[in-house]
Amino acid sequence: MSGAGGIVLDDARAGRIGFDEAILCEQKTVPQIAEIASRSRDTVGRRLFTRLSAEKFAALPPDLCGAMIYDAQSRTAVLGATAPGAGPPRVAIVSAGSSDANVVAEAQATLAYFGQSTQKIEDVGVAGIWRLLERVDEIASMPVVIAVAGMDAALPTVLAGLVPSFVIGVPTSTGYGAARGGETALSAMLASCGPGLTVVNIDNGYGAACAAMRFLRMADRVRQAEVPLFS
Repeated sequence: MSGAGGIVLDDARAGRIGFDEAILCEQKTVPQIAEIASRSRDTVGRRLFTRLSAEKFAALPPDLCGAMIYDAQSRTAVLGATAPGAGPPRVAIVSAGSSDANVVAEAQATLAYFGQSTQKIEDVGVAGIWRLLERVDEIASMPVVIAVAGMDAALPTVLAGLVPSFVIGVPTSTGYGAARGGETALSAMLASCGPGLTVVNIDNGYGAACAAMRFLRMADRVRQAEVPLFS
């Protein structure tokens, strides 16, 4: 659906891939965000907004602010109702340290919007690996694990060697000089010897949540025999 300012919303995305389009707000102007929110309210009735600063949110028209739920830590806003949740958590979000909290919050907020509850397991980085080993059985019980880490990003590799879950690594920009704003963490995850480790881009909690959703939705379809497990 096109509108002013060249904005074209993909309102058919949910029918194609199972979850609707989110709006990345970081590079958008307040008028653009307001137009998208207003049109979404009048058409699909709900929308997830990511990387929305508190300043931009506060600058939106009052009627739109009142129709959205904003979370400062994740920098997300939800217009309308989130999807209804069902059952116990199937995703663990495991983080190396408290410096990764914003990325963890973005992943958790995204999954909550899509109706998926999560189990957060924080501050279990490998510098104090006993903290991780104390929780490894709990982590292994989850079908999907989102592992969030900066610095040398060893956590996802260690988890990929310990648990049978689908592990999604999220490199963060946490770290000193040679961390290079998360590039070292990204390279470490891409070069990981942990078999089957999936990696998203730096600080991309939203992308990790979407990868988790794709896995869970396909697993549900297979379990319900909507698609054959093998062709």
